[in-house]
Amino acid sequence: MLHPRNYRVNETWIVFKLNDAPISTEKDGDFNCLVLMDAASCFIVSSAMIPASETGPSQLESKRMLRQGKAHKNGLPKELIIPNEQNADFLASEAERQSITIVRFPESQLQVYTKEAREAFRDNFGGARTQ
Repeated sequence: MLHPRNYRVNETWIVFKLNDAPISTEKDGDFNCLVLMDAASCFIVSSAMIPASETGPSQLESKRMLRQGKAHKNGLPKELIIPNEQNADFLASEAERQSITIVRFPESQLQVYTKEAREAFRDNFGGARTQ
């Protein structure tokens, strides 16, 4: 079972969508908030607002997210967990290019990480609760 106590800090990061429903703006349209979280500390090391019309982060955004995470943690992880349901092809390619192993799990197995972060996001920015 996945749990923070099973990891060391900066050993593994997890990418997931923080919001339940797209974040709407009048000027720029709808966005999803994608984050990179350290699996041991549950600290969010990077985030990106991705247009809801896109299936995942672009190559440029993927590089930026990893660079931002590296700056926060003084290094890159050994592995990156990507939910099966999350399209993150460019992020996976960029991570592999930087010698990070990609691991995939069903979203349901990541709730120990995603649930509290999503609830906090929802409490601060609104949105419907989903189970």
